[in-house]
Amino acid sequence: MRGNLAARMGVWSAHHRKTAIIGWLLFVVLATVAGGASGMVEMSESEQGTGDSARAQKMLDDAGLDRPAGELVLVSSRTAGGWKDTARDLAAAIGKTGEAAKVEPPLASGNDREALIRFEIKGDAKTAADRVQPVLDAVRDTAAGRDGVEVHQFGQASAEKWLGDLLSEDFQKAEFTAVPLALGILLVAFGAVVAALLPVALALTACMAAFGLLSLASHQLHLFQTTYSVMFLMGLAVGVDYCLFYLRRERDERAAGHDADTALRIAAATSGRAVLVSGVTVMMAMAGMFLSGLMLFKGFALATILVVFIAMLGSVTVLPALLAWLGDRIDAGRLPFLNRRKKKGVHESGAIAGAVLKPVLNRPKLFALGAVAVLLVLAAPALGMKTEQLGMEKQFGSDSALSVAHKKITQAFPVGPEPALVVVTADDITAAPVREALAGFDNVTVHAAKNIAEIEVNLPGNGSDDRSEAALAELRDTTVPAAFDGTGAQVRVGGELAESVDFNDQLKRGIVPVFVFITAVTFLLMLLCFRSYVIAVTSILLNLLSVAAAYGVMTAVFQHGWGASALGTEAVGAIEGWMPLFVLVVLFGLSMDYHVFVVSRIREARDRGADTRAAISEGIRRTAGAVTGAAAIMVAVFAVFGTLSMQDMQQMGVGLAVAVLLDATVVRMVLLPSVMALLGERNWRTPRGLRWLPSMEHGEGPPAAGQGRHAAPVPAGR
Repeated sequence: MRGNLAARMGVWSAHHRKTAIIGWLLFVVLATVAGGASGMVEMSESEQGTGDSARAQKMLDDAGLDRPAGELVLVSSRTAGGWKDTARDLAAAIGKTGEAAKVEPPLASGNDREALIRFEIKGDAKTAADRVQPVLDAVRDTAAGRDGVEVHQFGQASAEKWLGDLLSEDFQKAEFTAVPLALGILLVAFGAVVAALLPVALALTACMAAFGLLSLASHQLHLFQTTYSVMFLMGLAVGVDYCLFYLRRERDERAAGHDADTALRIAAATSGRAVLVSGVTVMMAMAGMFLSGLMLFKGFALATILVVFIAMLGSVTVLPALLAWLGDRIDAGRLPFLNRRKKKGVHESGAIAGAVLKPVLNRPKLFALGAVAVLLVLAAPALGMKTEQLGMEKQFGSDSALSVAHKKITQAFPVGPEPALVVVTADDITAAPVREALAGFDNVTVHAAKNIAEIEVNLPGNGSDDRSEAALAELRDTTVPAAFDGTGAQVRVGGELAESVDFNDQLKRGIVPVFVFITAVTFLLMLLCFRSYVIAVTSILLNLLSVAAAYGVMTAVFQHGWGASALGTEAVGAIEGWMPLFVLVVLFGLSMDYHVFVVSRIREARDRGADTRAAISEGIRRTAGAVTGAAAIMVAVFAVFGTLSMQDMQQMGVGLAVAVLLDATVVRMVLLPSVMALLGERNWRTPRGLRWLPSMEHGEGPPAAGQGRHAAPVPAGR
């Protein structure tokens, strides 16, 4: 019996199951404890951005200039002047907390029915959220019981505090919802409690270890606050799927009449190999995010690579060890009403797949065109996709407390967009040429001791229209260079709008090298795996159709609002700026889960002598149960994230859930078999110049007695 790497790892683990199991547990515990002790380091404001605006913020950071966290409290009354007593009491209560500074007297609106109280939170703005709670309590307690008066608070510290608490609640919601959902689907798939618990336990321990290692790594590569949520999303979905593929194959071989030893060998050599290929493909695809030029994506890349690697490693090491130790006890807790075995012991999961495949293989051209048409129709809205960095009022929905407060404050005291911030540094900021250049601007703050100056420049428009961006471009390209030409000063233009423009520009530049990288990696890995350039090219094309359909659905729901209310969300007129690139990379990686698993099984059948159509039918029917279960788990996990509070999490969850659903149904059940049937023997064509590629076997039959390098029986714990 020829043993591939996965087979050798699986058999070794089964022979040394105590070492494999204890080693895994020690690894998880040590990684978790070390990560918890070190803590996670979040990226700074300048690290979140890119370009000129990030450099402007970095200049301020290096100079130790940090604007205090500003806060606003709006007091609204039904009658003119009805706010006065409440506003006076609120200002006094805020001042008494000891955490507020520069508490300004209430400023009345034009109709005298609203008043605005401005103040700052003392200390470092980066940690202001940790100190704002006494102020929040004072505002709440003072406003309680005031008839005819409404009070709303909004500011940097209160928003960050609210966001932190919300993310914590959302993460707990995701964890406590996604895990039971995955467990329930596995119970249906396996019909036994132990078999269902095993993949979930391995996935959760993989996530725990990855969390710990990521915390350690964050001291070198600072992370965005939602990175842990992204890691958990990927880790649970991929970890459960890998174990499901492996475990399902082992049970299939047992059902086909093989003994436990042989069934485990075959599962290790086939599904174990598919897990390795899929895991490496996912990790390589994720590595493409390092080319984006944004620290946000570098953190996402590191997090997903870590969790996928650990989940893959656990699936081909500790899982075979556990299967060898459990033996027949893997079926403990069997639920009779979920028993899916026939009397002869053969799974029925391919019955529906066979019924679908029959017309598809009889008329492949018709079904291929129909499937492509469906995906293109779904993708059509993506042609009008608009991206932007969603502000807090869009991130949390129009009815959230934060959004309501922001809306009411801006309605009562309308202001233009956040001003552009021009940062000027020089060897001597008070030198005559620099001083003359600064004199040409209003709203200039000079920090002579630090040789740095800040200039606020008001912009027209509402901050998101063409007028604002045109004014910013003129400021950057004409006004500022002309004013400081020959002064020797370094000048950068930042601010909220500049940060958004720079971020989107970098995304547009970065998506090209990322796309080229992941398509090239996918092509090469599929070529190495199947020794067929046709399989490699069709893999990329099918992935692109899935991604395009996901883009279209996201645009239709979240930008245009089609069906948004039915999904419990709302339209915000744009897609979060980082979402298209992230979804592209993740779907390119995850699509390989099913593609490698299904095509490997088709190749197994062909290597045993079946013609292409018979191999397609056998491969898809035999993988239908595992693919359906894996897809159901991924869709369920992603859908949970679609129910969370933040708009970007909703977009990510809905986009990925729809894409995986389409990928596992329209693509794998209709488009893949129809295209492979049309291509026939050309599927397996290897150009002469590439016949030096190693032949990587796709199937392992049971070894003859005494043959093979691993002929010794695998001990089973029965």
